Amino acid sequence: MKRRLALSCIAATLSSTVLAQAPEWPLAKTITYVVPFTAGGSTDVVGRTIAEKLQAVLKQTVVVDNKPGQGGGIGASFVAKAAPDGYTLFGGTISTHAINASLYKNLSYDPVKDFEPVALVAFLPNVLLVDPALGVNSVAELIALLKKDEKRRIFASSGAGTSTHLAGEMFADLIGVPLTHIPYKGTPPAMIDVSSGQVTFMFDQMTAALPLLQAGKLKLLAVTTGKRIALAPNTPTMIEAGVPGFEMSSWQAIYAPKGTPKPIVQRLSSEIAKALRQPDVQAKLHGQLGMEIVGGSPEELAALMAKEIPRWAALVKKSGASAN
Repeated sequence: MKRRLALSCIAATLSSTVLAQAPEWPLAKTITYVVPFTAGGSTDVVGRTIAEKLQAVLKQTVVVDNKPGQGGGIGASFVAKAAPDGYTLFGGTISTHAINASLYKNLSYDPVKDFEPVALVAFLPNVLLVDPALGVNSVAELIALLKKDEKRRIFASSGAGTSTHLAGEMFADLIGVPLTHIPYKGTPPAMIDVSSGQVTFMFDQMTAALPLLQAGKLKLLAVTTGKRIALAPNTPTMIEAGVPGFEMSSWQAIYAPKGTPKPIVQRLSSEIAKALRQPDVQAKLHGQLGMEIVGGSPEELAALMAKEIPRWAALVKKSGASAN
């Protein structure tokens, strides 16, 4: 008993010494927030909004670094290899931390083993978009066109492995029409080609589509959520539009490299949750962009991943989708 007590006292002393010698976080050092897609998309909007709020409360510079490519895989791989010291954050999505796990045969990172969940930010409705000049005014008319004209059987996405890619694969499977996927390095260039008629349609977040919809350069045919959304109350869901079983939502989250100290993760999660409750952030992300803000804990994010990874693996297998 005395030996165990002595050992416990020694361990406590060593622990106290280590904590006393550990540098306080954050130091006067730049924090890098990696966004794995191009500027202008929903992940970028979330990243820049959160970065601004963290910079103010932590009193340290927070820089957003866009690293697009491979369905978010390039940025994810970069962060997975970064030092777990609290100075690198990652804007993760349903693509990087759920879909890619089954879509890519040789993924350069592990969504679970290489990251610490920090915060579940928001859910986002996806929408079906076409060029107004295409001449279709409903999902039924789009399906009729795709069945009639083989040259029109092409759809765009913000990258292989993204939720926008898998939404197109789901659509092809449910309507029974083979479609060709054209991946882009981000949402903006994909939308430009859809709006110019070079690609027939695409699914993407309402967040990114709003400017082109308001300018009349894209037409909104349906939303992919189970219910209609506040930003487009007169737009039907895919199910209402005649595609039974089509329901999905994207999500945004924040991660840190695996091994980042728990106190740092908890501090970041707490500050992000506070930021998401601020009126200006609510007005921007929810009021203007239609995001369903969550502000969930690391545990809630981990639980979501545990459900989403097998769900998307089943869809990838059924659709036959793959990416190199």
